[in-house]
Amino acid sequence: MLTLNNISKTFNKGTVNEKVALQSLSLHLNPGDFVTIIGGNGAGKSTLFNSIGGTFLADTGSIILDNTDLTFLPEHKRAAYIGRMFQDPLKGTAPNMTIEENLALAYLRGVKRNGILGLTNADRIYFKERLAALDLGLETRLKSKVGLLSGGQRQALTLLMATLVTPKLLLLDEHTAALDPATAEKVLALTKKIVADSNITCMMITHNIHSALQLGNRTIMMDNGQIILDISGDERKKMTVEMLLEKFRQKSQKAFDNDRILLSTAADK
Repeated sequence: MLTLNNISKTFNKGTVNEKVALQSLSLHLNPGDFVTIIGGNGAGKSTLFNSIGGTFLADTGSIILDNTDLTFLPEHKRAAYIGRMFQDPLKGTAPNMTIEENLALAYLRGVKRNGILGLTNADRIYFKERLAALDLGLETRLKSKVGLLSGGQRQALTLLMATLVTPKLLLLDEHTAALDPATAEKVLALTKKIVADSNITCMMITHNIHSALQLGNRTIMMDNGQIILDISGDERKKMTVEMLLEKFRQKSQKAFDNDRILLSTAADK
């Protein structure tokens, strides 16, 4: 489904500020894989997503998604294949447009139509059905401006928009990190359901190690622009947070130093 071959990215090459963000990274995902990604500060997690999503082109390597070569495609063309969510609830939606208009933009992605005014009653009924599944009461607020919604409502709406037309790949970049714990749990539950129901191939960056081991079917750990751990199957089912941190120490020859992740882990105990 997704194959990354020797992806590398260096910023400010040849200057005193040179930063190697990805180092010959290779990865293969099968259809329906749900991969959680963790790593310390500067490990390359967001750079990996930006390379796949087309925010910038990788320096070397190739990106193949469902037999389509995305390596040199611009970001807006990759959007026809990839759904993406960010940590900031303000990203991913247009605050001055209504819920209906935002959904229409997502619905029209990759389809040649006559714009928002071309929506049919059937389209609106479909929107209401999908919104009702979120269980947030948004199905009665199609004409409400998105800017009036809470952060959790906006993230749930963004999740729906990213999957309204089933993407070949869904990228979730710490999409619950800015939410309060109760709302984050609800959005994670929605994420799990939508991904499972549509069998979406998904990659999720998270700062919560418990979530990384509980969600999906595979966990990878990054350090210095490389994947140093790739855990699935029975090994993952038996894995504890302490065991994972010890494996990181053994592989990287250093202790895990992301305070945000470690604090989240302590709070979950």
